[in-house]
Amino acid sequence: MADSALSIRTIDESDLPDFQRVMAWAFLGDHSGEDSKWLKVLERDRAHAVFDGDEMIGTAGILTREITVPGGRQAPAGAVTVVSVKPGHRRRGVASLLMKTQLHGMHEDGEALAMLWASEGSIYRRYGYGEFATSIAMLTMPTRMAFHPGVHVSDARIRQVSREEALPVMREFHEQVRTTRVGWLSRVEHTWDVHLADREVDRDGLTSYRYCLHPEGYVVFRVKANRDPGGPASELHVRELVCTTEQAYADLYRFLLDMDLAGEISFYTAWDDPITHMVDNPRKVRREAGDALWVRLVDVDRALPLRAYSSDVDSVLEVEDSFCPWNSGRWRFTVKGGEATVTRTEDPADVSLDVAALGSAFLGGVRLSVLKRAHRVVEHTPGHVNALTTAFLGVTEPHCPEVF
Repeated sequence: MADSALSIRTIDESDLPDFQRVMAWAFLGDHSGEDSKWLKVLERDRAHAVFDGDEMIGTAGILTREITVPGGRQAPAGAVTVVSVKPGHRRRGVASLLMKTQLHGMHEDGEALAMLWASEGSIYRRYGYGEFATSIAMLTMPTRMAFHPGVHVSDARIRQVSREEALPVMREFHEQVRTTRVGWLSRVEHTWDVHLADREVDRDGLTSYRYCLHPEGYVVFRVKANRDPGGPASELHVRELVCTTEQAYADLYRFLLDMDLAGEISFYTAWDDPITHMVDNPRKVRREAGDALWVRLVDVDRALPLRAYSSDVDSVLEVEDSFCPWNSGRWRFTVKGGEATVTRTEDPADVSLDVAALGSAFLGGVRLSVLKRAHRVVEHTPGHVNALTTAFLGVTEPHCPEVF
């Protein structure tokens, strides 16, 4: 429960310096007084601050986005960002007040989905966000690896160009691809400036971004220069690789693997990135899994029909949601021909679960059968968890390539 001395309101222009300062303190960073790159995309009318008297002690914002969900559909979603609580004011209900204000506002505005990247793994499930809604792989591999004989590399020219030349082309490619990839987000005007911020402070000791265009895609990367008398040792840190065809994908990976003076490639990419199956020695491709998007169903009955499903099912779900009580209770979830309907019911439950479990499964990233084994899902009628698991699965692993 929030401290009764606390208040919350939407910020205005005069609040921005304190807003930045609280964020910097909360994330143990330096506040330089310069405009944060996040201010370029911050929607002031969807940004809130918590006050203890006149002192700002908490911040949070929502970015208006679309996310691609199974079936190639575009679903409106609130991208929750810049959530912070000033040191010395934690455990007073500040984060709960921010989360409640956001979720109740989205409920009133008809935004059925919320999503975020979690700074800590123990915080957001209590607010109904489901972990591992999308996963990410930290992929590391040596250069000079050969592809297996079945992989064809074309003679398409790949050009390194300036940022100014690359961006218009990249925007077009990204818009084509993001509507086909579950978990990818729409990008507004300044999203590119944030995603590809290239100030000295953003580089972490690496070079500026290199932009390389293929006729059917692009790759963006930085270089960490290492010298080793034994051979090439520089590292290529890939930021984004986007292709409209599988051929461009093979060509761009071959371009990176053959880069002169480079000894290693690293890339935060999709867990099911096919490069592991393209090279002749897959053991040399190292993958470390991590959680990416956490997803929250703001309104169960409006969120579940937003996506397509892989098989028919008819189950009564008993949902627990203490933070958004309008979701609690029993819902009949029926899928026919990929389309879902969700209605209130008094029928006995086939499956019981909390709303965070639904968020984890919503994009197809987590199997409900696994959550059953984790004691997060309870099956009352045999066979229903397996049927629901199959219905929620997609063709590819969901993936979100950008932090917001």
